[in-house]
Amino acid sequence: MTQDPYRLYGMDASPYSAKVRAVLRYRRLPHVWVIGSPATCAEIAHVRPALVPVIRYPDDGSCHTDSTPIIFELERRHPGHRSVLPDDPGQAFLCRLIEDMADEWFPKVLFLYRFRLVVDQGYAATWVVGDLRADLEGTELETAVEAWRERQIDRMPLVGATLANAPILDASFHRLLNILESGVGTGRFLFGSRPSLADFGLFGQLKTMATDPTPMAIIRTEAPKLEHWIRRLEDTSGVEGEWAEPQDPDPMVEALLRLAGSLYLPFLVANASAIETAAEEVVVDFPDGTFTQPPFRYQAKCLALLRQGLADLQGDAAERTRAILQKTECLPALEA
Repeated sequence: MTQDPYRLYGMDASPYSAKVRAVLRYRRLPHVWVIGSPATCAEIAHVRPALVPVIRYPDDGSCHTDSTPIIFELERRHPGHRSVLPDDPGQAFLCRLIEDMADEWFPKVLFLYRFRLVVDQGYAATWVVGDLRADLEGTELETAVEAWRERQIDRMPLVGATLANAPILDASFHRLLNILESGVGTGRFLFGSRPSLADFGLFGQLKTMATDPTPMAIIRTEAPKLEHWIRRLEDTSGVEGEWAEPQDPDPMVEALLRLAGSLYLPFLVANASAIETAAEEVVVDFPDGTFTQPPFRYQAKCLALLRQGLADLQGDAAERTRAILQKTECLPALEA
């Protein structure tokens, strides 16, 4: 393990920043958490895309973004050191699928709750701008907050966080809370008694929603045990545990896969089809209504990576994984 610290640039209001920071803490990897200021923003001004988190590696000084590739690179750099990927390849694939849903579907839910109501808009805008520019005060702060609020509201249709899609997004959020509340209160994680990439992916989104006013109230009402679990995931550096036996998936895992099979994967397939045919809109019919948004190329890449990951499985791991994917209606989308 390197003796020099990683330098992680992020903000508390960013679910992906919280996710990577929690992984660094769990893995006990030395790091410095860098919050926003004119000086620190200048340090990463050259990084593209201009998103947080950004991690700077201590050996070569290079900077990188995108939470999942960052975490996989940390796995490569520190093999076997409190890994967040289950040892069994089949479990590792299921873990990756759930994390992908957390990263790509539930930001739509977060965006909807964050910008649908005025109370959430103001809270989030002040939180984010305060994280990025703690030096601003008075009129400068007010102007920056309002500009960020308006810009993010304008972006809502781009991620599908629209009033027309609200019934589908709301239903998926309540379904997620019900799944996790049924299991995390016992102190378990998704793949055993130690946290995985999937746990941290869900944590990032839920940590932010458990702070924003409206979703926080929903979580505290419907899933009080889950709220405690979210707080615990902030720092699990003291957690010791084992991976569960791959032949016996946790009921929470199976329920999350059913959520992916009924919602997330059909969306990914429709998105990939829209890109392939140069359609202007992704359209998916769900029991709660029709979901629409513009196509998003990054999510087509997500589907391709998941399909390749499944194709790479061999032997018993492949057989077991395909069986549970078939049972949870995930397999057709991943084999196409």
